[in-house]
Amino acid sequence: MNTSNNIPSVDLNDFISENSKLKQKFVDGIGKAYEEIGFVALKGHFLEDILVNELYKEIQHFFDLDEGLKTRYEIEGIGGQRGFTSFGKEHAKGRTEGDLKEFWHFGQQISDDSKYKGVYPENVIVKELPRFNIVGVEAYKLLEKTGIYVLRALALHIGLDEYYFDNFVLEGNSILRPIYYPPIATEPKGAVRAAAHTDINLITLLMGAQGKGLQVQNHNGEWIDAIAEPDELIINVGDMLSRLTNNKLKSTIHQVVNPDKSEWNTPRYSIPFFMHPISDMKLDCLDLCIDNNNPKLFDNITSGEYLAERLKDIGMV
Repeated sequence: MNTSNNIPSVDLNDFISENSKLKQKFVDGIGKAYEEIGFVALKGHFLEDILVNELYKEIQHFFDLDEGLKTRYEIEGIGGQRGFTSFGKEHAKGRTEGDLKEFWHFGQQISDDSKYKGVYPENVIVKELPRFNIVGVEAYKLLEKTGIYVLRALALHIGLDEYYFDNFVLEGNSILRPIYYPPIATEPKGAVRAAAHTDINLITLLMGAQGKGLQVQNHNGEWIDAIAEPDELIINVGDMLSRLTNNKLKSTIHQVVNPDKSEWNTPRYSIPFFMHPISDMKLDCLDLCIDNNNPKLFDNITSGEYLAERLKDIGMV
């Protein structure tokens, strides 16, 4: 395991190789990183540069659309789970100031015979950009595939069957979120691009953001710049996985800070993939993560119930 910018780095090719020693090296490396800080940089994922570049091109086209046109894609009554969410609407738990961002949500493509048809909101189609949804769905599938392998490694690290998470995430309520942080025009009054928070989901996969700003907090309370190499994804543990493992795998606090005033006129784009399980997955703390030294920390709850609770906390419903 290498360390770049204080964020440990691992290579997924080690895990999917036929070499048992390399596979175990990956499991040990990613497990150690998540127990100690909750973030890792991942090489060897399934996204190709050409797709990443096209996705950034398409989302920039969308966010450049007229404001009135974009808001037509803001769907009421679904907590922002699909389509457009306008500037400043979302805030971190415990805060009232809206984050300095707007974003789009691509969701799971559910088949007509799926039990979750009608449970998850439908994806929203942008009529003005014929490639927008096509490219978004393709990136979604490859990030989901990468996330499945990461969860398999984490299952082994915890002491579960390698494929424990597969059936929970294959039709999971995962979200691909292109984010636009506009140029800052005036001095923000207590607001930042994304206030300090933890993620709701199992794991988050973040492709290289266009512009620095992401920071993670270590166990000494210090903020560390989290910058991926061009060929890496930054992947962190979310609150659902932290609950499931009784905080053995830590959900780490992170934020996106405002740039220096000299760079206020610079926009920032970021595309995280929030990997959620199916809505009826139980997040009860695993028995193998509970002992006399580590008593149960969380009440029993399903992922769907927990998501609804957290969407209220961040001002989305």
